[in-house]
Amino acid sequence: MAANGIDFKYPSYVQDIMGPLCFDYGFGPFRWVCTSGKQEDLNFTDQLAGDTLEEILRSAPTDIHPQLKDNIKWIKEAKQNKLVVGSKARILYADAEGRMKIAKAFNDAIKAGKIGAVVLGRDHHDVSGTDSPYRETSNIYDGSRFTADMAIHNVIGDSFRGATWVSIHNGGGVGWGEVINGGFGMLLDGSAEAERKLISMLHFDVYNGIARRAWARNEHATFAVDREQKINTKLRLTESNLVDDALLASLNI
Repeated sequence: MAANGIDFKYPSYVQDIMGPLCFDYGFGPFRWVCTSGKQEDLNFTDQLAGDTLEEILRSAPTDIHPQLKDNIKWIKEAKQNKLVVGSKARILYADAEGRMKIAKAFNDAIKAGKIGAVVLGRDHHDVSGTDSPYRETSNIYDGSRFTADMAIHNVIGDSFRGATWVSIHNGGGVGWGEVINGGFGMLLDGSAEAERKLISMLHFDVYNGIARRAWARNEHATFAVDREQKINTKLRLTESNLVDDALLASLNI
C-alpha cells in the first residue's frame, strides 16, 4: 500500500482503470450458459450479443463507445479464440442496457425455438455484487467501501426481482474476510415471465452499485445515473451534491 495506507503504491487495474472506466458506468462481466450443451446454440448467442451491442453503439453517448467497441470485438472473435472451457458458456462486459437487451434477445430466440434454455449470471468482479475495499469497491472514496452491505442488498433485491437462485459468499480471489460477494443465476425459458424478471432484476443488479458510486460522487457514475433517469422515468435516485468549496471555507470549520 501507499504511505497513506489507503491507496495502492502503484496504480491498480481495478482502482484506477476498471473502477472509473467500467464499473462506474455499469460495465461488468455478464455471463451466460447454453443448457443444451450445443455449439450451435453458443454460436447463435454470440451473434445475438454482438448484434445487440452494435445496435446500442449507434445511439450510445461517446463516453461509452470504447467499452462497447471493445466488447463487440471480443464477442465477434470469441469462437476463433476458443474461449470455452467445459460448458458452452460465454462472458462479456456489458452495462445494464446491454445485459437487458442481450437477455431479451436470448429469451425471444428460446421462445421461437431457435436455441435451448439459457442461464444468466455474472462474475463477482462487477459493479455492485461485491464489497471488496481493496479491489472491486476500491475506487469508492466516501468511506462506504469499508462496509459489506452492497452485496447483501444485491442478493435480497435480486431474489425479490426474479432471480432463479442467489448466493452470498466470502473469498473470491482476495482472501477470506477481505470480501463479501453476492451472486445470482437466472433461467431464461422463453416465457413472458422470464422477460419480466430479466428486465426487473438485471436493471437493479447493476444500478444498485452505480447508485452507491454516484453517492460517493464518482463522476462517471453520476453521468450514468443522470442519463438513466432521463431514459427511465421509474428510476428515482437521491442525487449527491458537491460541496461549494468557497462556502465551506467561509464557515471556518
